Amino acid sequence: MIPVKNNIFWVGKTDWELRRFHGDEYSTHRGSTYNSYLIKEEKTVLVDTVWKPFAREFVDRLRAGINLDQIDFIVINHGEIDHSGALPELMEQIPDTPIYCSENAVQSLKGHYHQDWDFRTVKTGDRLEVGNGKELVFVEMKMLHWPDSQACYLTGDEVLFSNDAFGQHYATERLFNDQVDQCELFQEAIKYYANILTPFSPLVEKKIREILALELPIDIIAPSHGVIWRDNPTQIVEKYLEWAGNYQENQITLLYDTMWEGTRILADNIARGIKKEDPEVEIKLFNTAKTDKNDILTEVFKSKTVLFGSPTINRTILMSMAAILDGIEGLKFKGKKAAAFGCYGWSGEGVGKLNEMAMKAGFELIENGLKVKWMPDARVIEEAAAFGKRVGEKSK
Repeated sequence: MIPVKNNIFWVGKTDWELRRFHGDEYSTHRGSTYNSYLIKEEKTVLVDTVWKPFAREFVDRLRAGINLDQIDFIVINHGEIDHSGALPELMEQIPDTPIYCSENAVQSLKGHYHQDWDFRTVKTGDRLEVGNGKELVFVEMKMLHWPDSQACYLTGDEVLFSNDAFGQHYATERLFNDQVDQCELFQEAIKYYANILTPFSPLVEKKIREILALELPIDIIAPSHGVIWRDNPTQIVEKYLEWAGNYQENQITLLYDTMWEGTRILADNIARGIKKEDPEVEIKLFNTAKTDKNDILTEVFKSKTVLFGSPTINRTILMSMAAILDGIEGLKFKGKKAAAFGCYGWSGEGVGKLNEMAMKAGFELIENGLKVKWMPDARVIEEAAAFGKRVGEKSK
């Protein structure tokens, strides 16, 4: 058990080896943590558990620190298995312990584990006395990022247990935000937001403002993944409000795949034209077949304009580009511009397909596209630079 504040302890698991999450959907280059918290007041409360593969280890370590029968309540803020996975192992030992969760979480927990435990449903504003004048106050967090999500706040200690909100997939031996590399921390925080919470940005802003309206003093924000925010904890709340507002930086990103280097040559020279038009803009290029998809999606999130490039194959585009555009559509980015480019040899449908998919994903097309037959020569290379120059001008 690691002290968090007063009678609050971290009893989670650091997963140094984790490299993929949500199946194979999310890359975790720096591992992750599954944060579980134990509150030991007159009542003993366990807030969340850990991912299922670590269930037995979790229960054994918990038993080493406390008699399991002393746990009065369990709070499950979100039913996903990385948070609730140790429940079956734990409930075998203390089957009658009440579980406090949202009404939707009852559905997800029963759906995952097919058990009829003693569920006590709570909603925003409900309170649970834990003794010594302290209470847990529950706040529904629907669609951040599941319908069953909630947070809870411990009065007296002024700690917000925020579940998936404000977290990061970041394994570290250090527990708190002021103890870790700040560049790594915020890189993982923005990646987490971009890849998981972006579709729910309108709800994020609404929910944060709803929490702020409660005027609860917050000394610590304790999420379910990554570090705990104790140094200026509301800095991550301010970042979420910024990221929720159709976020973009002064960045243009070029995404492409290529078969025989022609489309890559176009990308290089389009970038050259953009830089000539706007020396201050940040330009990044990524081959979608060779770059981690979640890192790409994070860069798209940061960009004001994205260019999509692919040669034509089988009257469509290369698979890596199709996959990344499908992922972009699901994330529902707002307020971003786009243009397409690519080489072809015979039929040439690729650029049109890219335009179609970019518009479907909500991007504003600022060019009809650069469509080049065969390999670019010196003349076409200059056309690509001119195309980039126009993109740079229209992106200002």
